[in-house]
Amino acid sequence: QVQLVESGGGLVQAGGSLRLSCAASGRTLSSYTVGWFRQAPGREREFVARVDRNVGSTLYADSVKGRFIISEDNAKRTVYLQMNNLKVEDTAIYFCAARQGIGMWDYWGQGTQVTVSS
Repeated sequence: QVQLVESGGGLVQAGGSLRLSCAASGRTLSSYTVGWFRQAPGREREFVARVDRNVGSTLYADSVKGRFIISEDNAKRTVYLQMNNLKVEDTAIYFCAARQGIGMWDYWGQGTQVTVSS
């Protein structure tokens, strides 16, 4: 079993930066793919970024490419999402998730709110 806890959300002005953290407990995430998703009010949850920790590859949604960076700290069992040049449309609840292999995401955190003001 894996427990995920997000932190680092908050209120920031457009153009600013935030770093979200996804801390894992229960098991190491060394063999998992970890992803970040977000859900804005009235919209479906959407993919933001992921890191495949088996091969070290990353993938980003087009809407955040070049602005967000996903990284990991194995010693701290934490995956980060560095968000730069934030836009109002980045406002959402951000969730991290983990899975082994491909397909459905097995574990989800509770989410952290990110609000970007104009």
